[in-house]
Amino acid sequence: MTPAPAPAPTASGASGASASNSPAAAAPAPGVPIALRGLGKRFGDASAVADVTLEVPAGAFLVLLGPSGCGKSTTLRMLAGLEEPTSGTIALGDRVVADGDAGMHLSPGRRGVGMVFQGYALWPHMTVRQNIEWPLRVARWSAADRRARVAETLRLVELEGLAERHPAQLSGGQQQRVAIARTIAPRPGVLLFDEPLSNLDARLRVDMRGELVRVHRESGATSVYVTHDQSEALAMATHVAVMRAGRLEQLGTPDELLRAPATAFVAEFLGTPAAVLVPGDGEGTGFMPWREGSRLGMYRPDEVALAPADGGELDVEVLESAPLAGRTVVTVRHRGRRLAIVTDGAAGSSAGAARLVLPASPVRTFDRAEGAR
Repeated sequence: MTPAPAPAPTASGASGASASNSPAAAAPAPGVPIALRGLGKRFGDASAVADVTLEVPAGAFLVLLGPSGCGKSTTLRMLAGLEEPTSGTIALGDRVVADGDAGMHLSPGRRGVGMVFQGYALWPHMTVRQNIEWPLRVARWSAADRRARVAETLRLVELEGLAERHPAQLSGGQQQRVAIARTIAPRPGVLLFDEPLSNLDARLRVDMRGELVRVHRESGATSVYVTHDQSEALAMATHVAVMRAGRLEQLGTPDELLRAPATAFVAEFLGTPAAVLVPGDGEGTGFMPWREGSRLGMYRPDEVALAPADGGELDVEVLESAPLAGRTVVTVRHRGRRLAIVTDGAAGSSAGAARLVLPASPVRTFDRAEGAR
């Protein structure tokens, strides 16, 4: 979503700071915990978000992760106050800011949140300094406090030498830094990011990920970040909420989701490469892979081996291979199903016929119909 430039400064300046309280001299606003309870959003007969319940602690970096159309951006917009929930509640700290069942909806400017959009939405006729200062003017900070806070924010995003330039004179990465600086300037307790790196090239995206994490830590805010890129999510998040078809599949730390996925969808969606799931029947050492049954067995990609075509357990076709940190990721196909495994060196990297060797038992099994563990 790329909004018109005009409303962005107002949304970014929604911290409600007061000039009389000398905000520029105060410590950063502490992040606030976020709680969603039974949150839902319908557009006519279509359900975009359904019964999402989660809690994240103050100062966390939560990533809403999932494929396109899973409801993550709609959830973020409800947090920001740009969409009204159909059902359920949103609480920021001890304040309920939206209650879909009661028809209560606090406006964006009264929520104490800042939002960075996918498009930079900078004022083209304003300098970098003026863009960052604008939300402080809206919040009625004094001139002295504005000057001090703008200087502090410019240092934080490392743009001191570009303060008098206009957006057209900046690179894409620099413009995104300005958008971030404008958002954090009023010290909101919650920072919201709607796929802010999607317009940058691959190398710059990696660089900016580190910058965003640094800014998050130094701001003290609780951050919520939307992406469909699992690499971004796993690199940046303290907590990840995996969404699918408007519902929450699993909430946990990146390590928890990778080690103990709650559903087959999470197991297949996360990881580089993702877990190897094969149909079968039974449990534990009694699991019979590739049999007609009601279960899915999950194997770690680095625990599945390739053997020559005259050995192993399962005929597969090797499609491609790619080096990865001194090892090789090999993609194979069996009955139209693509699987990726990790091997040492260049072993098994040649295209053609081969066989898979599975461990004695899967790491875990899932119900094949429900997808749950």
